[in-house]
Amino acid sequence: MERRQFLQNGTLAGISALALGGLTNAAQAATGHHPQAAAGKTFNMNYAPHDGMFKNSAKSDDFLDQIKFMYDQGFRAIEDNGMLGRPAAEQAKIGDLLAKLGMQMGVFVVDTGNNWKTSLTTGKQEFKDAFIKTCKDSVETAKRCNAKWATVVPGYFERNLPMGIQTAHVVDALRAGAEIFEPHGLVMVLEPLSDNADLFLRTAEQTFEICKAVKSPSCKILYDLYHMQRNTGNLIPVMDMCWDEIAYIQIGDNPGRKEPGTGEVNYKNIFKHLHQKGYKGVLGMEHGMAGKSTDGESALIKAYRDADNFL
Repeated sequence: MERRQFLQNGTLAGISALALGGLTNAAQAATGHHPQAAAGKTFNMNYAPHDGMFKNSAKSDDFLDQIKFMYDQGFRAIEDNGMLGRPAAEQAKIGDLLAKLGMQMGVFVVDTGNNWKTSLTTGKQEFKDAFIKTCKDSVETAKRCNAKWATVVPGYFERNLPMGIQTAHVVDALRAGAEIFEPHGLVMVLEPLSDNADLFLRTAEQTFEICKAVKSPSCKILYDLYHMQRNTGNLIPVMDMCWDEIAYIQIGDNPGRKEPGTGEVNYKNIFKHLHQKGYKGVLGMEHGMAGKSTDGESALIKAYRDADNFL
């Protein structure tokens, strides 16, 4: 398996001919191009909106219509946390459309139903079994929508156990998951979070240690800049220290978890740093928006244009 190729150096297949313009006539006929949308050039970095983010501008609640609008605005990736819960036929339709447009599928969540409770840290077989089953289901979902990354949240601390024992239990479960993902080139990206103090994964450094212990190209870090700003700050130095294990990045300004420019994080500088490092992976737009309706959606696009203007 080519370890780094599908983590950080993979390029977007099939978009080179489309990068400087709108859809070709053939692609317009195939995908239902939005003629009312102002054409937008591709961004320097590969930002990925999610379902509902542009439903007003796309004039549709249908995710497929929203994806077409995203393409017209210059986005070349999406992410969808809830993809695993969509019907198989819908997953396939999304994958087919992304392939036609030359767009990339970002993360979906490996949702066992235990992500937000005390689970893998306990070492109990029932939680490990649920995780393994969901990993197998995730492989099938990834095939349908052409995904390469899936978010994993190990759950909460088991505060009756020493930290080392909890960590060993999590590593054991993740190794089992990695064995499922590896043959398919699918990567579980572990996400340290800031939502509450009960979550086991809190920092990139801790997650780096776990990835080194699992020792698999299918177990890497999801570096969510919003959560890392809340938990530790020092965003660029920590990112650089953990770089070998980072496979996916998400965005959200702080405070507020809205688009770049609404908080304290210097996203233009971060995007420039990532560009200079040669990062060509997805940057998931894992946040809300400061405005509402079409005006808010237009402001969100402008915020990304401004932050992306670093060359």
